[in-house]
Amino acid sequence: MIDIIKGLQQRNPALGPYVLVLRSDSRARDPSDPARLCAEADAWIAEKAPGARLSEETVLIAPYPGAMPAERQVSVMAFKDAMQLAAFATAWTAEPEPEDD
Repeated sequence: MIDIIKGLQQRNPALGPYVLVLRSDSRARDPSDPARLCAEADAWIAEKAPGARLSEETVLIAPYPGAMPAERQVSVMAFKDAMQLAAFATAWTAEPEPEDD
């Protein structure tokens, strides 16, 4: 994953140093339009990580060590600082806690 982040940052320095690649099944993504965040994640960003942005980027990734790298589209969240990245990762990449009844 570190190689992917470095590759993204080299291809697009405007992303900055605080980036997170979202999995295709991330619950932060809008199921009807994966190139966007869901409404809840968008509202969370507006409140807790203003200035963070979602970006579609292309990166070269080898499917396994030693294989020929191929271009792949990934969704990337770029944050202004490490605290925003950590807060987003905690809130949106972990499995949701079950609600108490």
